[in-house]
Formats: sequence, structure tokens, C-alpha cells
Amino acid sequence: MNKFLERLNSGEILVADGATGSNLQKMGLKPGKPPEDLIIDDPDTLLKLASSFAQAGSDIILTCTFGGTRMRMKDSKYQDRTPEVNIRAAEIARKAASLNNGLVAGSMGPVGALIKPYGPLEFDEVKATFAEQAKALADGGVDLLLIETMFAMEETTAAFEGAKSVTDLPIVVSFSYDRGTRSMMGVKPKDVIKKYSEMGATLVGANCGTTLDNMEAVVKEYAATLPNVPLWVKPNAGVPHMDIETEQGVYDMGPEDMAKYSKKYVELGAKVVGGCCGNTPEHIAAIVKAVKKTEQAGA
Repeated sequence: MNKFLERLNSGEILVADGATGSNLQKMGLKPGKPPEDLIIDDPDTLLKLASSFAQAGSDIILTCTFGGTRMRMKDSKYQDRTPEVNIRAAEIARKAASLNNGLVAGSMGPVGALIKPYGPLEFDEVKATFAEQAKALADGGVDLLLIETMFAMEETTAAFEGAKSVTDLPIVVSFSYDRGTRSMMGVKPKDVIKKYSEMGATLVGANCGTTLDNMEAVVKEYAATLPNVPLWVKPNAGVPHMDIETEQGVYDMGPEDMAKYSKKYVELGAKVVGGCCGNTPEHIAAIVKAVKKTEQAGA
């Protein structure tokens, strides 16, 4: 049986990792440079970051392939090596995850443009670019696929169908609600959970977004719509403000804030919690302490 499903079905609360982009910037990634380039250029930095999350207690390490579709990699010098980039990213994540007997999620983010009639892209070409990425991630040995930070149904469905066409791995669908409890395209949580649980998503959830309170409202809407669907919840450490000196976003929610809200999300039905932008290994360690303690107390 798939290791992710095995652990999920055992009733364990799993903790995913923290932020990739905001932590890589602190480690020297220049703005505008695709993080995926590091997979070939500087795998050691990626391994160091992923390992720090595993050591903090993350059960699930995400691959550094958020922008790893051939379509999104038009800004990368490695576009023509797209499958290799995804396979290598899975191998780096696996190495880090092994420090905590962990799992690897293949991260698949938006392609960067909209599907017709809202934008220039054809559904089938988007489906094909996600299928290529999903196959490479599966070949690299991931335990699950994570279609994340989505905001449009059309693209999410293309990604889901593309992934399904090449692999039987469990698929998690996670939307980003950056307008309170609506996505950028006005999509509502209740519609997301209905559609993708029907299509066969193993978990449905939310990541990124705005405040931790807004994330709680999203989780409540999911849970009220379909109470038995397990949820994936990976919010930002609050809403960032810009530090003028470092030109980097500063996130105000500390480890204890993330820990407190993660417990709330678990009580509402989250089976996987973690952190998106602004979440450091310290944030993850606090989440682990909070939700694993709850789990043990409830056992």
C-alpha cells in the first residue's frame, strides 16, 4: 500500500514542511531567479533547507517544483530538461525526508496564465504540461502529488486530469484563498471540496492565503460542506509587510501563533498541517509539538 495512505488511514496527524521561497531568499536566492534552477545549480542549498524541516519534525517534505511545469519554466534556462528537473527534485526531497522517516509530496503549482475563455491557454495543453510533470515526479519516487496554490477551477481540473492520466498516486488539491474566503477568481471553498472529492482527491485543502483567521473560516466551510473529507491546511505566517532595507517580506505570525491555529485546524478536520510563506523550521517545530501532543493525548 502507498505509504502516505497507510499513515493517513492509521489516524496519524501529519505535519508538512514550511516555506520554500521566503527561506531560500534568506539563504541568498536572488529575486526573479526561479527556485527550480537551484535543483541543477545548487542542490545542496535545497537539501539543507529541506533537511532543516525534516529535523524540525516534518512528516512530509515538498519538492522544489512549484513552478516545475514546462510551461512555467519558460523563464528557466532548464526548460528543455523539465522532466529531469522534477526527478532530481524528488530525489533531493527524498534524501531530506529520510532523516525523519518521512514522505515526499510532489509540488505542482499554477502555470502562470489562464485557460480560455479567461486567458490564452487551451485546456488540453495545460493538461499535457501537468501530465509531464506528474509523471516525472512519480518517476522520481514521490509518495503523493500536491496540486497547490490554485485559484481557478479550469486549471485545477486540467492538472488533476493530467496527473490522473499518468499515475495512480494519491492527489491532494489545495486552493489559495487570497480574498478572504474566495480565491482570486472568486472560487468558494464549498465548491472546491465538492468537485475535487468527487473527482477522487485524497485530501482537499488550502495553502498560502491571508490571515490565520481567514484560513480558519475556509477550513470551517470545507468541514461544514463535507465533514468526512480529510483536509490539508498550510497557511502563510500571516500577511507580510515589506522590509525596506532587506527588500524581503516580513511575516508577523510567530511559531506559537502557528501552533495555536494548527491545533484549531486539526480539531476542524485537518489531517495534514504545515506552513506556507514565512514559515521557518522553528514554526514547524512548534506545530509538531502542538498537534502531535494533541494526537497522543487523544490516543
